[in-house]
Amino acid sequence: MKILQICHKPPLPALDGGCKAMHALTEGFLANNISVKILTIATQKHPYQPELFPTAYLEQTNIEHAFIDTAIKKKSALANLFSNKSYNISRFYNKNFEELITATLQKEKFDVVLLESLYATPYINAIRKNSNAKVIYRSHNIEFEVWQRTGNQENNAIKKKYLHFLAKRLKKYEQSILNLVDGIAAITKKDEEQLIALGCKKAITTIPFGINLHNYQLKEIPQEKKLFHIGSMDWMPNQEAIKWFLNEVWSAIIAKEPTATFHLAGKNMPDEIIKLAASMQGIINEGEVDNANDFIRNNNIMVVPLFSGSGMRIKIIEAMAMGKLVIGTSVAFEGIAVQHNKNGIIANTANEFKEAILMCLQHPEVVTSIGQKARKTIEEKYNNTIIVKQLINFIAE
Repeated sequence: MKILQICHKPPLPALDGGCKAMHALTEGFLANNISVKILTIATQKHPYQPELFPTAYLEQTNIEHAFIDTAIKKKSALANLFSNKSYNISRFYNKNFEELITATLQKEKFDVVLLESLYATPYINAIRKNSNAKVIYRSHNIEFEVWQRTGNQENNAIKKKYLHFLAKRLKKYEQSILNLVDGIAAITKKDEEQLIALGCKKAITTIPFGINLHNYQLKEIPQEKKLFHIGSMDWMPNQEAIKWFLNEVWSAIIAKEPTATFHLAGKNMPDEIIKLAASMQGIINEGEVDNANDFIRNNNIMVVPLFSGSGMRIKIIEAMAMGKLVIGTSVAFEGIAVQHNKNGIIANTANEFKEAILMCLQHPEVVTSIGQKARKTIEEKYNNTIIVKQLINFIAE
């Protein structure tokens, strides 16, 4: 089998969940002796940096890229209001990248073209014109749902209306491409069900994010009162989550447990959150950390107060793999096999977060027990070796 993997951003360096999800599949394909070539979009936010790729990886994937300026521009955003196109999607279409895809397909024959995320789908027509390969869409999220939920959380009436406008346009586009591909690999069962509800008539399955367990070794650390959160802080759902947690929950925690600390990590931390964290007791803002796994491993309890977004939270999978107890919302745990008070703790209100956190700080044996069960869950359900074979079988069928 020969696969052309088209990515909306470089899979390495694996700075966020999307990069990690793409990279995990590439590694899995190569481990199964499947030929993979990568074509990727590069942007200001996610530049192509070949010096950060292993030499063998560059050789095996023969990766090529084209730069697209995806920055939001007021003039183009305003002009888009008078079109019928999704501004979220149109920013990822570029003639140079389409020409790279066309040239690649005319030069080489592939069995499968794998489109990573909705933002790679504007090139379906070019692929169909130049190849008979099966086209598989890997849905990382229900994209319009991310914007819809973000709009629901927005207090500014004008911003709320605009976010809902973007979500409506994105939903229309998302529905329009579902039956233009040969198969869809959703990242969660909920997403699979929602894509069917949106009108998908093509073959569809759930292929969750998988990890290579040898990269997530367990490490015993002192049971200190260290809570933590890590995520890309230029992503709006993460910003709203942390602001809500600091404003609604943290003061009550520190009042009862004055030695507790909350370690906050993530790239592109907004000034508003930096100032808010600096004004509060016990908040340690670590910004962008050199090694996310080390950061997770050296802290105790993960807090994920997410109220918008879609798909699967990969940082939660990684924390569970390292035996961490995770306290998160129902939205945060979507697509992850978590049972409340067994292998994780679900909290959806300020009071539920306060009660769960204080209980964990006062009963470290609970943290250890739930963390051990979390690791077991990852071993059984999110082993990348098993998950990649499931995708290979789906493609073969």
